[in-house]
Amino acid sequence: MAADNRHHNEEILAVRRADGESRTLAASLPRLVLEARRVAANVIHGLHGRRRAGSGENFWQYRRFVSGEPSQRVDWRRSARDDHLYVREQEWEAAHTVWIWPDRSPSMAFASREARDSKLERGLIVAFALAELLVAGGERVGIPGLLNPTASLNVIDKMAEAMLHDEKTRASLPPSFVPSSLAEVVVLSDFWSPITEITTMLAGLSSSGAHGTMIQVVDPAEETFPYSGRVEFVEPEIGSVITAGRAESWASDYVARVALHRDQIRGETNRLDWLFSTHTTSRSAAELLLFLHAGMMVSKGGGRSIVKAGRSA
Repeated sequence: MAADNRHHNEEILAVRRADGESRTLAASLPRLVLEARRVAANVIHGLHGRRRAGSGENFWQYRRFVSGEPSQRVDWRRSARDDHLYVREQEWEAAHTVWIWPDRSPSMAFASREARDSKLERGLIVAFALAELLVAGGERVGIPGLLNPTASLNVIDKMAEAMLHDEKTRASLPPSFVPSSLAEVVVLSDFWSPITEITTMLAGLSSSGAHGTMIQVVDPAEETFPYSGRVEFVEPEIGSVITAGRAESWASDYVARVALHRDQIRGETNRLDWLFSTHTTSRSAAELLLFLHAGMMVSKGGGRSIVKAGRSA
Protein backbone atom coordinates (compact mmCIF):
# COMPACT_ATOMS: atom_id res chain seq x y z
CA MET A 1 0.00 0.00 0.00
CA ALA A 2 2.87 2.38 0.82
CA ALA A 3 4.30 1.85 -2.65
CA ASP A 4 0.89 2.49 -4.20
CA ASN A 5 0.51 5.71 -2.24
CA ARG A 6 3.94 6.90 -3.38
CA HIS A 7 2.92 6.10 -6.95
CA HIS A 8 -0.31 8.07 -6.55
CA ASN A 9 1.48 11.00 -4.92
CA GLU A 10 3.94 11.12 -7.83
CA GLU A 11 1.04 11.41 -10.26
CA ILE A 12 -0.68 14.07 -8.15
CA LEU A 13 2.53 16.11 -8.11
CA ALA A 14 2.77 15.65 -11.87
CA VAL A 15 -0.66 17.22 -12.26
CA ARG A 16 0.26 20.12 -9.97
CA ARG A 17 3.38 20.74 -12.05
CA ALA A 18 1.47 20.55 -15.31
CA ASP A 19 0.82 24.26 -15.68
CA GLY A 20 4.43 25.14 -14.91
CA GLU A 21 5.75 22.53 -17.30
CA SER A 22 3.57 23.74 -20.13
CA ARG A 23 4.99 27.24 -19.64
CA THR A 24 8.57 26.00 -19.83
CA LEU A 25 7.98 24.15 -23.08
CA ALA A 26 10.82 26.11 -24.64
CA ALA A 27 13.32 24.00 -22.72
CA SER A 28 11.79 20.76 -24.05
CA LEU A 29 11.20 21.74 -27.67
CA PRO A 30 14.72 20.98 -28.99
CA ARG A 31 14.50 17.42 -27.65
CA LEU A 32 10.97 16.97 -28.98
CA VAL A 33 12.00 18.24 -32.42
CA LEU A 34 14.88 15.74 -32.55
CA GLU A 35 12.60 12.91 -31.45
CA ALA A 36 10.01 13.88 -34.07
CA ARG A 37 12.63 13.81 -36.81
CA ARG A 38 13.83 10.40 -35.60
CA VAL A 39 10.29 8.99 -35.62
CA ALA A 40 9.55 10.45 -39.05
CA ALA A 41 12.80 9.05 -40.48
CA ASN A 42 12.00 5.60 -39.10
CA VAL A 43 8.62 5.39 -40.84
CA ILE A 44 9.14 7.44 -43.99
CA HIS A 45 10.94 4.67 -45.87
CA GLY A 46 8.49 2.52 -47.77
CA LEU A 47 5.66 5.03 -47.50
CA HIS A 48 4.21 6.37 -50.71
CA GLY A 49 3.91 10.14 -50.79
CA ARG A 50 0.68 11.92 -51.57
CA ARG A 51 2.26 14.16 -54.20
CA ARG A 52 0.40 14.45 -57.51
CA ALA A 53 1.90 15.58 -60.79
CA GLY A 54 1.02 19.01 -62.11
CA SER A 55 -0.18 22.16 -60.42
CA GLY A 56 -3.90 21.83 -61.08
CA GLU A 57 -5.96 23.40 -63.82
CA ASN A 58 -8.89 24.91 -61.95
CA PHE A 59 -8.73 28.14 -59.98
CA TRP A 60 -9.69 27.61 -56.33
CA GLN A 61 -9.20 30.83 -54.37
CA TYR A 62 -6.91 33.71 -53.55
CA ARG A 63 -5.05 33.60 -50.26
CA ARG A 64 -2.62 35.95 -48.53
CA PHE A 65 1.05 35.64 -49.48
CA VAL A 66 3.08 34.13 -46.63
CA SER A 67 6.58 35.39 -45.82
CA GLY A 68 9.19 32.95 -47.09
CA GLU A 69 7.28 31.84 -50.18
CA PRO A 70 8.82 32.41 -53.65
CA SER A 71 7.87 35.86 -54.93
CA GLN A 72 6.86 34.44 -58.29
CA ARG A 73 3.79 32.94 -56.61
CA VAL A 74 2.32 36.44 -56.10
CA ASP A 75 -0.64 37.34 -58.31
CA TRP A 76 0.27 40.99 -58.94
CA ARG A 77 -2.97 41.89 -60.71
CA ARG A 78 -5.08 40.80 -57.71
CA SER A 79 -2.59 42.30 -55.25
CA ALA A 80 -2.80 45.71 -56.93
CA ARG A 81 -6.40 46.10 -55.70
CA ASP A 82 -5.42 46.68 -52.07
CA ASP A 83 -2.46 46.77 -49.67
CA HIS A 84 -1.90 43.01 -49.41
CA LEU A 85 -0.11 40.45 -51.54
CA TYR A 86 -2.13 37.49 -52.77
CA VAL A 87 -1.35 34.07 -54.20
CA ARG A 88 -3.65 32.47 -56.78
CA GLU A 89 -4.33 28.94 -55.53
CA GLN A 90 -5.22 26.10 -57.86
CA GLU A 91 -7.63 23.37 -56.79
CA TRP A 92 -4.82 20.83 -56.39
CA GLU A 93 -2.99 23.12 -53.99
CA ALA A 94 -6.07 23.68 -51.84
CA ALA A 95 -6.64 19.95 -51.63
CA HIS A 96 -3.13 19.49 -50.31
CA THR A 97 -3.46 21.53 -47.14
CA VAL A 98 -3.44 19.76 -43.79
CA TRP A 99 -4.17 21.65 -40.59
CA ILE A 100 -2.56 20.03 -37.52
CA TRP A 101 -3.56 21.18 -34.04
CA PRO A 102 -1.77 19.70 -30.97
CA ASP A 103 -3.41 20.48 -27.62
CA ARG A 104 -0.90 22.34 -25.40
CA SER A 105 -3.23 23.08 -22.47
CA PRO A 106 -2.14 22.31 -18.86
CA SER A 107 -3.93 18.95 -18.68
CA MET A 108 -1.68 17.61 -21.45
CA ALA A 109 1.45 17.82 -19.26
CA PHE A 110 0.31 14.89 -17.09
CA ALA A 111 2.40 11.71 -17.15
CA SER A 112 2.24 8.62 -14.93
CA ARG A 113 5.17 6.29 -14.52
CA GLU A 114 3.77 3.86 -17.12
CA ALA A 115 3.90 6.50 -19.86
CA ARG A 116 6.76 6.92 -22.31
CA ASP A 117 6.01 10.64 -22.65
CA SER A 118 3.60 13.15 -21.21
CA LYS A 119 0.50 13.69 -23.32
CA LEU A 120 1.88 17.09 -24.31
CA GLU A 121 5.21 15.64 -25.45
CA ARG A 122 3.57 12.83 -27.39
CA GLY A 123 1.14 15.19 -29.13
CA LEU A 124 3.94 17.52 -30.21
CA ILE A 125 6.25 14.71 -31.35
CA VAL A 126 3.52 13.23 -33.54
CA ALA A 127 2.40 16.64 -34.84
CA PHE A 128 5.96 17.53 -35.86
CA ALA A 129 6.69 14.12 -37.38
CA LEU A 130 3.40 14.08 -39.31
CA ALA A 131 4.12 17.55 -40.69
CA GLU A 132 7.53 16.40 -41.92
CA LEU A 133 6.03 13.34 -43.62
CA LEU A 134 3.29 15.39 -45.27
CA VAL A 135 5.62 18.09 -46.59
CA ALA A 136 7.93 15.40 -47.97
CA GLY A 137 4.88 14.03 -49.80
CA GLY A 138 3.97 17.37 -51.37
CA GLU A 139 1.50 18.75 -48.81
CA ARG A 140 1.25 22.14 -47.15
CA VAL A 141 0.86 22.10 -43.37
CA GLY A 142 -0.45 24.76 -41.01
CA ILE A 143 -1.50 25.21 -37.38
CA PRO A 144 -4.90 26.88 -36.91
CA GLY A 145 -4.49 30.36 -35.48
CA LEU A 146 -0.71 30.02 -35.29
CA LEU A 147 0.98 29.12 -38.59
CA ASN A 148 -0.19 29.68 -42.17
CA PRO A 149 0.07 26.61 -44.42
CA THR A 150 3.62 26.04 -45.62
CA ALA A 151 5.41 23.52 -47.80
CA SER A 152 8.80 24.44 -46.36
CA LEU A 153 11.16 21.53 -45.78
CA ASN A 154 11.98 23.00 -42.36
CA VAL A 155 8.31 22.87 -41.37
CA ILE A 156 9.15 21.46 -37.92
CA ASP A 157 11.33 24.47 -37.14
CA LYS A 158 8.57 26.81 -38.28
CA MET A 159 6.02 25.03 -36.08
CA ALA A 160 8.30 25.09 -33.03
CA GLU A 161 9.14 28.76 -33.53
CA ALA A 162 5.45 29.67 -33.84
CA MET A 163 4.73 27.87 -30.56
CA LEU A 164 7.63 29.57 -28.78
CA HIS A 165 6.27 32.99 -29.74
CA ASP A 166 2.66 32.14 -28.96
CA GLU A 167 1.53 34.22 -25.98
CA LYS A 168 -2.14 33.26 -26.09
CA THR A 169 -3.81 31.18 -23.37
CA ARG A 170 -3.32 27.48 -24.02
CA ALA A 171 -6.80 26.35 -25.06
CA SER A 172 -7.96 22.74 -24.89
CA LEU A 173 -9.60 22.83 -28.33
CA PRO A 174 -8.66 24.47 -31.66
CA PRO A 175 -9.66 28.07 -32.35
CA SER A 176 -12.71 28.66 -34.50
CA PHE A 177 -11.85 28.72 -38.21
CA VAL A 178 -13.29 27.34 -41.45
CA PRO A 179 -10.86 25.23 -43.51
CA SER A 180 -11.43 24.84 -47.23
CA SER A 181 -13.70 21.99 -48.22
CA LEU A 182 -10.74 20.12 -49.74
CA ALA A 183 -8.45 20.48 -46.72
CA GLU A 184 -7.88 17.99 -43.93
CA VAL A 185 -7.73 18.62 -40.18
CA VAL A 186 -5.89 16.61 -37.51
CA VAL A 187 -6.62 17.36 -33.84
CA LEU A 188 -4.45 15.77 -31.12
CA SER A 189 -5.95 16.29 -27.65
CA ASP A 190 -7.05 14.43 -24.54
CA PHE A 191 -10.59 15.68 -25.31
CA TRP A 192 -11.60 15.86 -21.65
CA SER A 193 -13.58 19.01 -22.52
CA PRO A 194 -17.39 18.96 -22.12
CA ILE A 195 -19.08 17.20 -25.04
CA THR A 196 -21.00 20.39 -25.91
CA GLU A 197 -17.70 22.20 -26.55
CA ILE A 198 -16.38 19.32 -28.65
CA THR A 199 -19.60 19.19 -30.67
CA THR A 200 -19.43 22.94 -31.34
CA MET A 201 -15.80 22.64 -32.43
CA LEU A 202 -16.62 19.80 -34.83
CA ALA A 203 -19.57 21.68 -36.28
CA GLY A 204 -17.34 24.63 -37.11
CA LEU A 205 -14.45 22.66 -38.57
CA SER A 206 -16.70 20.50 -40.74
CA SER A 207 -19.10 23.24 -41.86
CA SER A 208 -17.28 23.71 -45.19
CA GLY A 209 -17.22 19.97 -45.88
CA ALA A 210 -13.60 19.45 -44.79
CA HIS A 211 -12.65 16.04 -43.44
CA GLY A 212 -10.61 15.44 -40.32
CA THR A 213 -9.15 13.08 -37.75
CA MET A 214 -9.54 13.35 -33.97
CA ILE A 215 -6.98 11.51 -31.85
CA GLN A 216 -7.60 11.30 -28.11
CA VAL A 217 -4.15 11.16 -26.49
CA VAL A 218 -4.42 9.67 -22.99
CA ASP A 219 -2.13 8.49 -20.21
CA PRO A 220 -2.37 4.81 -19.15
CA ALA A 221 -3.61 5.90 -15.72
CA GLU A 222 -6.51 7.73 -17.38
CA GLU A 223 -7.51 4.49 -19.04
CA THR A 224 -7.38 2.11 -16.07
CA PHE A 225 -7.87 4.37 -13.01
CA PRO A 226 -5.28 2.45 -10.90
CA TYR A 227 -6.00 4.31 -7.65
CA SER A 228 -6.87 3.05 -4.20
CA GLY A 229 -7.13 4.46 -0.69
CA ARG A 230 -7.32 8.18 0.02
CA VAL A 231 -6.33 10.11 -3.10
CA GLU A 232 -6.47 13.81 -3.93
CA PHE A 233 -7.34 14.57 -7.55
CA VAL A 234 -6.36 17.97 -8.97
CA GLU A 235 -7.97 19.47 -12.09
CA PRO A 236 -5.00 21.13 -13.87
CA GLU A 237 -7.01 23.57 -15.97
CA ILE A 238 -8.71 25.41 -13.09
CA GLY A 239 -6.95 23.96 -10.02
CA SER A 240 -10.00 22.47 -8.33
CA VAL A 241 -9.38 19.57 -5.92
CA ILE A 242 -11.49 16.46 -5.20
CA THR A 243 -10.56 14.04 -2.42
CA ALA A 244 -11.58 10.37 -2.57
CA GLY A 245 -11.62 8.44 0.67
CA ARG A 246 -11.63 5.07 -1.14
CA ALA A 247 -10.57 5.81 -4.70
CA GLU A 248 -10.99 2.19 -5.81
CA SER A 249 -14.76 2.54 -5.33
CA TRP A 250 -14.82 5.18 -8.06
CA ALA A 251 -13.24 2.98 -10.75
CA SER A 252 -16.37 1.46 -12.32
CA ASP A 253 -18.20 4.79 -12.52
CA TYR A 254 -15.10 6.44 -13.98
CA VAL A 255 -14.68 3.80 -16.68
CA ALA A 256 -18.38 4.08 -17.57
CA ARG A 257 -18.19 7.87 -17.84
CA VAL A 258 -15.14 7.66 -20.09
CA ALA A 259 -16.88 5.12 -22.34
CA LEU A 260 -19.97 7.35 -22.58
CA HIS A 261 -17.86 10.40 -23.41
CA ARG A 262 -16.11 8.53 -26.19
CA ASP A 263 -19.36 7.17 -27.54
CA GLN A 264 -20.69 10.73 -27.76
CA ILE A 265 -17.57 11.92 -29.59
CA ARG A 266 -17.65 8.93 -31.91
CA GLY A 267 -21.32 9.58 -32.67
CA GLU A 268 -20.46 13.08 -33.87
CA THR A 269 -17.42 12.03 -35.90
CA ASN A 270 -19.34 9.15 -37.52
CA ARG A 271 -22.12 11.54 -38.49
CA LEU A 272 -19.63 13.92 -40.10
CA ASP A 273 -17.57 11.15 -41.73
CA TRP A 274 -14.49 12.03 -39.67
CA LEU A 275 -12.01 9.57 -38.14
CA PHE A 276 -11.74 9.08 -34.36
CA SER A 277 -9.39 6.92 -32.32
CA THR A 278 -7.54 6.87 -29.00
CA HIS A 279 -3.81 6.68 -28.41
CA THR A 280 -2.20 5.75 -25.09
CA THR A 281 1.21 7.23 -24.27
CA SER A 282 2.52 3.83 -23.21
CA ARG A 283 2.47 2.91 -26.92
CA SER A 284 4.90 4.12 -29.58
CA ALA A 285 4.68 7.43 -31.40
CA ALA A 286 5.56 5.68 -34.67
CA GLU A 287 2.42 3.55 -34.36
CA LEU A 288 0.20 6.63 -34.21
CA LEU A 289 2.11 8.29 -37.05
CA LEU A 290 1.54 5.31 -39.32
CA PHE A 291 -2.13 5.23 -38.37
CA LEU A 292 -2.60 8.90 -39.26
CA HIS A 293 -0.76 8.56 -42.56
CA ALA A 294 -2.79 5.49 -43.52
CA GLY A 295 -6.05 7.29 -42.65
CA MET A 296 -5.11 10.19 -44.90
CA MET A 297 -4.28 7.87 -47.78
CA VAL A 298 -7.76 6.35 -47.42
CA SER A 299 -9.25 9.85 -47.45
CA LYS A 300 -7.43 10.78 -50.66
CA GLY A 301 -8.66 7.56 -52.22
CA GLY A 302 -12.22 8.76 -51.90
CA GLY A 303 -13.42 6.67 -48.97
CA ARG A 304 -13.02 6.91 -45.23
CA SER A 305 -12.97 4.22 -42.59
CA ILE A 306 -14.42 4.99 -39.18
CA VAL A 307 -12.17 3.70 -36.41
CA LYS A 308 -13.88 2.78 -33.19
CA ALA A 309 -12.65 4.44 -30.02
CA GLY A 310 -11.90 1.09 -28.45
CA ARG A 311 -9.19 0.43 -31.02
CA SER A 312 -6.26 2.49 -29.85
CA ALA A 313 -3.64 3.77 -32.22
